[in-house]
Amino acid sequence: MVKKYVAAVGIAAVVAATLAGCGSGRTDGAGGLVLGTTDKIFSLDPAAAYDNGSLLVETQIYSYLLNFAPGDTTPKPDAAEKCEFTAPTVYTCKIKSGLTFANGNPLTANSVKFSFDRMVAINDPHGPASLLGNLAKTDVVDDLTVAFTLKVADDQTFPTILPTQAGPIVDEKVFPADRVATDDEVVAAKGYSGPYTISSYDKNKLVEYQANPGYQGVLGTPRTETVSMKYYATSDNLKLDLRNGAIDVGYRSFTPTDIDSLRADSSVKVTDGPGGELRYIVFNMNTMPGATPEQKLAVRKAVASSVDREALATSVYKGTYQPAYGYVPQGMTGAAEPLKQLYGARPDKAKAAKFLADAGVSTPVTLNLQYNPDHYGSSSSEEYAAVKSQLEASGLFTVNLQSTEWVTYQKERAADGYPLYQFGWFPDFPDADNYLTPFFGPNNFLQSHFENAGVTAQLTAEATEPDRAERIALIEKLQTDLAQNHLPTLPLLSGKQVAVSRPSVSGVDQTLDGSFKFRFTVLSK
Repeated sequence: MVKKYVAAVGIAAVVAATLAGCGSGRTDGAGGLVLGTTDKIFSLDPAAAYDNGSLLVETQIYSYLLNFAPGDTTPKPDAAEKCEFTAPTVYTCKIKSGLTFANGNPLTANSVKFSFDRMVAINDPHGPASLLGNLAKTDVVDDLTVAFTLKVADDQTFPTILPTQAGPIVDEKVFPADRVATDDEVVAAKGYSGPYTISSYDKNKLVEYQANPGYQGVLGTPRTETVSMKYYATSDNLKLDLRNGAIDVGYRSFTPTDIDSLRADSSVKVTDGPGGELRYIVFNMNTMPGATPEQKLAVRKAVASSVDREALATSVYKGTYQPAYGYVPQGMTGAAEPLKQLYGARPDKAKAAKFLADAGVSTPVTLNLQYNPDHYGSSSSEEYAAVKSQLEASGLFTVNLQSTEWVTYQKERAADGYPLYQFGWFPDFPDADNYLTPFFGPNNFLQSHFENAGVTAQLTAEATEPDRAERIALIEKLQTDLAQNHLPTLPLLSGKQVAVSRPSVSGVDQTLDGSFKFRFTVLSK
């Protein structure tokens, strides 16, 4: 999921048949590349797009004030010439002159103001508006200068929000100000200005891209003129087409068994990138079991004491994931493992039973648990069958397990359709706050009805703390508080980025970096 925040988020909250003619792939880059994925596009309109499938398209067609150059995790000017704090609560960006959208309309400060005002005003439940929670207003200083006034001063992360899904710049002349544009409207109007334009669009079947000669940003001139993205229902067909040479690159998602098999296949190349993916269960605070908040918390704690993450990592995922005992994945600054200490590394029936008994919860507790079979990979079915088995093995739970495909899943989970449900996080940017504010701050994207003033205050504190050591301590303390006193989500596993390509393809290693953006511009063969 979803995609997808910056530490600024912290403050912000507070306050993919046959492909004809695609794949000849000349070494000069003019012949084209064909990629494949099992991910799905939710929306081409940034106001309603907060998932990995939509992010992949956005990365290619939109420009941002700041963006991540391939191999870099520090935001650099993209559509902007420069950005800087001109006051503790004012972040000012100077835009490059002469920029235009793919339709020929000028890209100016008015375009930027429109884009951010629109994102906040529409506030789509499936969109990333929560990333802009610290944005008080956006002002046009002059035709090429825009100033963002922030609600909270000393925000250490706001610059990193600008390259996220909250930051695409759209054309004010063609995007509606008060509603989400349909995909057909976005494609027809070409109100975007990234390194590629969309030349043909068949949603979640085939999208064809053409290099945009007007792009002047940090992602660089595309090495390949035309790129096609083919969408697959299963990783089996994706893997088969990759091995047969029908596609050049496969990115998201292969099963653990697929990856093991592909690593031993000399006809392809497996590339690993920095991790960051988090798989977890979300509890809807309103509809989950429990007559009182105390009983609901006891149920959450009992669930936490009954799952076996190590078994999920080894038996289901063959070591391609590792157990997650904290809200920030291991390997990232600020990572901690409070759930291991509080609820154990392995299932503890006695501890789980005590949580329930102390709160007066009758057993077995019926859990209606929903998961998604396509967006997070086909192994999700095996993963959640294992979770169901683990919970029921305690004798404390009866689990009704059901699945729904992604587009419907996104809508129903945000409409309180699922008391407990699977979610995954593919980070927007490389900062611990990206795993905290988007989940637990006000107006968070989970829409699970969790909000706590104390947690919000801690989110603000860590996001505005300039001292690195002190900020890390605040992040670790916040995770302990969440695990012990709230437990709004239950982390299960963390993973890494994996792409598989034909040996003739270059550039995959350059785009699998800690920014978690997959850029077509560096790919060639």
